[in-house]
Amino acid sequence: MAKRAARRAKLHTIDSARIHSLVFEHAPANDRDQSYLRKVRPRSENQRILMEAIEARPLTIAMGPAGTGKTYLAISAGVEALEAGTVARIVLSRPAVEAGENLGFLPGDMREKLDPYLRPLYDALNDRLGPKRLRQHLDDGTIEIAPVAFMRGRTLNNSFVLIDEAQNCTYGQLKMLLTRLGWHSTMVITGDPDQTDLLPEMSGLAQIGRRLEGLDDVAVVRLTDRDVVRHPLVGRMLSVL
Repeated sequence: MAKRAARRAKLHTIDSARIHSLVFEHAPANDRDQSYLRKVRPRSENQRILMEAIEARPLTIAMGPAGTGKTYLAISAGVEALEAGTVARIVLSRPAVEAGENLGFLPGDMREKLDPYLRPLYDALNDRLGPKRLRQHLDDGTIEIAPVAFMRGRTLNNSFVLIDEAQNCTYGQLKMLLTRLGWHSTMVITGDPDQTDLLPEMSGLAQIGRRLEGLDDVAVVRLTDRDVVRHPLVGRMLSVL
């Protein structure tokens, strides 16, 4: 009886490992996913303006509602710059602000603690690089996860820097992040001023956009509900909410 139970437990372990490998650790035979080989194209005029601004300017601020492709287009531009060799690394930063909920203590190292907040960035990176290459870049530091709180004092040279969900940064935090920009680097700041999880007067994104809009080499791109590329209902809801 005991031997049969042990045998069943062993088979269950093997099956569980096989299922885990099939579901969670699948990597394509090719190093590069088909999704990465597909060229990203704008689906609206404002998206075209955003893509051209990221390519031409060292600093781009993209503001607009959810679903307009701000983060995805920025990630795609960063991956293309990395593949072309115009930058040596991608630096991702996002404020660890919870959307009206308190998740409490999160276990693990810094990357594991930030994973819930950075999941949208990982999803876009996974789509453009594939899981295998994404893991490699994270392990060797080519793609770096840098919490906003740990960015002070750094100079980011030869980097593509993305500050996502910037509506949850204060004016002081954004000023600090903007001054991290180093030589041969591109910085993109994305966010929706209308969906801040801070008190409205604490968010600094809209004010930063207004103050920098007139500067040379700075592009401020404003997307609207007409640029939403999710379900058509999202755009219609945003027009009335």
